[in-house]
Amino acid sequence: MRSLLRGLRPRLMAAFLLLTVLGAVGAAGASYATARTLLLEDAQDGFMNPLVADVREYAPRRLAVPPAQQDLDDFATYLRGSAVVLYEGMRSRNGPDPSFVPAEMREMLKTSRTTLWQRRTDLTDPYVVVGIPLLRPDGSPTGVEVWALQYLRGPQTAIDSFSTAAWVGVSLVLPLALGLALFTARGVLRPVRRLGAAARALGSGRLDTRVDERGSDELADLARTFNRAAEQLEASQAASRRFVADVSHELRTPLTAMNAVTAVLDEDADTLPPDTAVAARLVSAETRKLTRLVNDLMEISRFDEGRNLLELDDWDIGTAVRDTLAARGWSKSVEASLPEGVVARVDRRRLDVIVANLVGNALKHGGVPVRVTVRPGVVEVADHGPGISPEALPHIFDRFYKADTARSRSEGSGLGLAIAWENARLHGGTIEAANAPSGGAVFTLRLPSSP
Repeated sequence: MRSLLRGLRPRLMAAFLLLTVLGAVGAAGASYATARTLLLEDAQDGFMNPLVADVREYAPRRLAVPPAQQDLDDFATYLRGSAVVLYEGMRSRNGPDPSFVPAEMREMLKTSRTTLWQRRTDLTDPYVVVGIPLLRPDGSPTGVEVWALQYLRGPQTAIDSFSTAAWVGVSLVLPLALGLALFTARGVLRPVRRLGAAARALGSGRLDTRVDERGSDELADLARTFNRAAEQLEASQAASRRFVADVSHELRTPLTAMNAVTAVLDEDADTLPPDTAVAARLVSAETRKLTRLVNDLMEISRFDEGRNLLELDDWDIGTAVRDTLAARGWSKSVEASLPEGVVARVDRRRLDVIVANLVGNALKHGGVPVRVTVRPGVVEVADHGPGISPEALPHIFDRFYKADTARSRSEGSGLGLAIAWENARLHGGTIEAANAPSGGAVFTLRLPSSP
């Protein structure tokens, strides 16, 4: 049951249903109690008031005290046989058997100066017992008692019918309550779902996501707060992107000069003293690394600004991948299955970037042999290394993410896979990362089919 009520919608519906049912049961119960009291009091008063009036009419003028047996019989006859008259050990010959009178009521009536009554349910049908004491003019009891019994079958039948109708009404309220609960939950949760979808979109990088600010309630305030946060986040990221783009652009000019100098140092390294040659080669390597990082940052900035455009044409994917491997000297170190005739409409330069990044990543961080396989709509790069840890797998295409912190000083910028992913997305395709059952990582580039 607890698992069924974990969601907000089930909890809202359960609370609404519970409140509705409790309200219906409470109203039905209150109506039943009121109707029961009114029906019983009406039936009781309709029996007891005429009886009291008859006793008050007859006793003062026609009953002798102490009474004889005939006096008791005449009194009971006057009361139409609905009551029995008692005096000490005597009783009227007509009227009900006085055994119905509870002993405690007999004792109370001996000293009572008012009419006593009690509703009881110890017999098959509910009934009311009425006891009337006869008093002298000075208010002292005469010892004469009038006792009457009246069954309440009619009122009880009406009460039972009302109870049945009330419970039927409560049962009919349940479908209506369920419908109202669904309607209410939907109305409450619709803006919550919109906010949830917007938050997921925002988390996936779509910083231009906004939600409608409808109404003036708490959810509308939440929507406005979300939109303000999204605007601030978008502005902050835009500023960060501009900063990265500006810095990268500014670094290109001194890096061009540095590359020219390091190229000369590389050529003359063999003629330099050993220590100087090592330092020259280190400066040259770090300069190349910095150049790659700046170029990658500028590429990422163009993606962020939407300035990267595709130059699409129909290309044989096997031939394109073969050219990528040959251009980087990987033809002998990579196993390839590159059938001809697999054609797709791609940007040849960007496909080269994707494949180069995937294969380069496999060669650097995976294990040999590295295999590239081309199938219709698919380019697969697999290695035989240790694979990708489960913790790293969801972040493998994140910018600057390196699964192995020990590689923080490696030549990679941490942007290669992110750039490959952006290029695949630009084509309308995807890149998926997984671990092969036999070991090693598998990257699968999926390209949309040619029209």
